[in-house]
Amino acid sequence: MIRYLAAFALGVSVTAPVAADDFAEVRDKSQFMSLVEGRDLRIGLYNLTLNVLPDGQITGRALGWDITGSWDWQDGYFCREMDWSGMEIDYNCQLVETRGGEVLRFTVDRGAGDSASFKVR
Repeated sequence: MIRYLAAFALGVSVTAPVAADDFAEVRDKSQFMSLVEGRDLRIGLYNLTLNVLPDGQITGRALGWDITGSWDWQDGYFCREMDWSGMEIDYNCQLVETRGGEVLRFTVDRGAGDSASFKVR
């Protein structure tokens, strides 16, 4: 059960479908940084907060446990690996989309897999 919650909370499970035209792809690292730098990425249901830092680090918390990780930008995709309180979350490159800068949707496997949407605060 906890493994399922971790996977969901950290952006590797399906979220409710959203019309594709509501979101615009973010393919440029500088555009991505302008959306996340100094801001929290949140999924309230899981008390999940992530911070994507300019130095390539990821920090945060989910369900009361710390999240750490690293990220880079490759060929228009956000690529990351993380650790959630001892549970490794494998390296994966994700398509990033935004809805008005207020919501970011990450879709694993370069846009071919499951997705999760985060509110930007």
